[in-house]
Amino acid sequence: MELALASAIGVLAAIGIYLLLRARSFDVILGMTFLSYATNLLIFSGGRLVTGKAPVLKEGVDSTLRNYTDPLPQALVLTAIVIAFAMTAVSIVLAMRSRSDNHSDHVDAHEDEAAELPDTAPGREGGA
Repeated sequence: MELALASAIGVLAAIGIYLLLRARSFDVILGMTFLSYATNLLIFSGGRLVTGKAPVLKEGVDSTLRNYTDPLPQALVLTAIVIAFAMTAVSIVLAMRSRSDNHSDHVDAHEDEAAELPDTAPGREGGA
């Protein structure tokens, strides 16, 4: 189970970093989303991977880690999911505004700058 979770965290982080290095707004937003998924899984795995154990204390059961799971990573992941959703919404709105203002989906808004410049080399005048 731990190997599968570690592999999933690694794959999600790799995909997120690859997409963050792209030059398109949508790819960057998707990369941030994948990185937030990887971070959530990493935080969640910090609370020990156990099944069938209660996160709260019960009467008649010893209060040791053997009988319970840690509720703090679960609460942190729930909070992180809400924050990531809000930040994704804000990023999408900013990307849409940037596209409408700059007429480009590029992060730096200079996608076709080389195509728009005239084809003249230094020292050459005219088209010959």
